[in-house]
Amino acid sequence: MKSVSLADAKTHLSALVEEAHAGEQVCITRHGKPMARLMPLERKRKPIDVAALRALTDSMTYQTEGAGDFIRRMRDEDRY
Repeated sequence: MKSVSLADAKTHLSALVEEAHAGEQVCITRHGKPMARLMPLERKRKPIDVAALRALTDSMTYQTEGAGDFIRRMRDEDRY
């Protein structure tokens, strides 16, 4: 958990809110003592439609070329 002083929290509130939104907890202190905690809200997750996910993955084509070979080919053929 990140700890910041109240004065720094006032100055950098937008950045601290973004950090909290990304999952970081921020402890706001006054004179070195914890006073408040900034943390992300729990978001309700949408349930996964397993049938739709399976249909999507079944419709994808299988890649015959390995990832290393693909990257190597892209690097060698498509010079900037």
